[in-house]
Amino acid sequence: MPLRLRALPCLTASALLAVSLAAAPSVAEPTATSDVPLALTPPMGWNNWAHYMCDIDERKVVANADALVSTGLAAKGYDTVTVDDCWMEKQRDAAGDLVVDRTKFPHGMAWLGRYLHSKGLKFGIYEDAGHLTCEKYPGSGTPEGGGEDHFAQDARLFASWKVDYVKMDGCNVWVPPGKTKEQAYREAYEAVAAALRATGRPMVLSASAPAYFQQGEWGGPDWHKVLGWVGRTGQLWREGKDIKVFNPASPGTSRWSSVLGNYGYNRWLTRYAGPGNWNDPDFLIAGAPGLSDAEGRSQVALWAMMAAPFILSSDVSRLTPAGLAALGNTDLIALDQDPLGRQAAVVSSDGTLDVLVRPLDGGDRAVAVLNRSATARQVSVRLADVGLPSCRVDARDLWTGASQEVAHTLSTEVGAHETAVWRLTPRGCAEPVPTGQLTGHGMKCADGQNTTGVGAVVLSPCTGGTDQRWVLGGDGSVRLAGECLSAGAAGAVELAACSAGLDGQRWTARRDGALVEEASGQCLEAPSAPPAADGSAARLRLARCGDHRVEQAWALPV
Repeated sequence: MPLRLRALPCLTASALLAVSLAAAPSVAEPTATSDVPLALTPPMGWNNWAHYMCDIDERKVVANADALVSTGLAAKGYDTVTVDDCWMEKQRDAAGDLVVDRTKFPHGMAWLGRYLHSKGLKFGIYEDAGHLTCEKYPGSGTPEGGGEDHFAQDARLFASWKVDYVKMDGCNVWVPPGKTKEQAYREAYEAVAAALRATGRPMVLSASAPAYFQQGEWGGPDWHKVLGWVGRTGQLWREGKDIKVFNPASPGTSRWSSVLGNYGYNRWLTRYAGPGNWNDPDFLIAGAPGLSDAEGRSQVALWAMMAAPFILSSDVSRLTPAGLAALGNTDLIALDQDPLGRQAAVVSSDGTLDVLVRPLDGGDRAVAVLNRSATARQVSVRLADVGLPSCRVDARDLWTGASQEVAHTLSTEVGAHETAVWRLTPRGCAEPVPTGQLTGHGMKCADGQNTTGVGAVVLSPCTGGTDQRWVLGGDGSVRLAGECLSAGAAGAVELAACSAGLDGQRWTARRDGALVEEASGQCLEAPSAPPAADGSAARLRLARCGDHRVEQAWALPV
């Protein structure tokens, strides 16, 4: 579906752009593991791994479940308690069933499920799509060298325990001869989803498949392939590295770089998120050791903007007051759980400040500004630069709760490692216009003015400047400073005056990240050549569309 938005006039421009970005049939698969739609908003809850790892037992799970209730977090939505790896014995029983470690869990898992349900909570369990879990306990997958898997048997066991949520990891997946690793993972996770569905019990599936293909922040072709199909197996998925785990021997060790790293790989994947399908950058650790109060607030704000699962991994009874306040902030929770289900896009970044924009149900827009630096920064964000030109808004600061009418610019001081976040309610405005940077391979930006050569479009470091502020038109155009991104001679891409018919100037945004020029059917491609000796960058070009080629993947404004 092209970017032009004529076909469905009853929808807003932002909603139609969502349709265009999600044109592939697998944009959301809320019934992948059940006939009942599941996880239509991002799951919330608690998991032991980033705090306890394998040092887990029934007492600790129950204590954290009780703390979710006593702190009020459960009533605010943190309702799924998941037991991660190391809960079982090293061998299956004679019937092939998994065996609960009764030293750790003396009452067993069926009892634990009943206890959690009696508290109004949901029960989550961990397994692995390989033949062994990451900690070398029995997995559900095909044995090394071939043989029968245990997907159906384990799914039936989980259903008998009244499990509500399954985290399916991806260690030790066997790759049969003649198949690629990507094919083996796809078959394994499709088998997991089919097995869960066959039980008849609705169980949310957290699929870890993409995490086993990540190659840096922008990823490689197989990573993008897996992101393309994983939503047909599960409702959420881990795409990259684990959040840094708590080290009790060095509790003051900073974990902030890990939060930024996970935010980094997740922030470009807007196109894959929607009701029943969620990008998961791993656990919330706000209020736990390793983050300052400001850093904890930032993580909550960024995860909320990215429509990420809100799954704590901490000792809930020992959360700091500031962490508990951030995690329990009802405005941030409402932002995370917004039913439209759109993930924010990074519309401006300069290495110090990131500006994110998220369309919300009912026409509101959320705007956040991350300050990566170690000093406070005064920031100003024009409404026109977040898609609201010639507009007045009611701007609610989601940290303080204060509201003000804003006519042109959001201004505030953002502290070191803080993230400011507002909810904007437009007043008498035109429809929002997706505005911001086009981010491509290497996390660089399409740049149309600060270049050598009239009309040249190159890939440059992102600056947040006007030369990288693109507007996605409702007619399928991609514009900068009033000119249109155009197919030029010999495959070149250039800025040119917008023609009446927009010939060579209409673009389709595909769910795999490709930006396709309609007339030629070719894809916008980032240059592979380094800058020339004089410092000038290579120009963007049109090229034949490939299979999940990273140089043809683009993150667009919303």
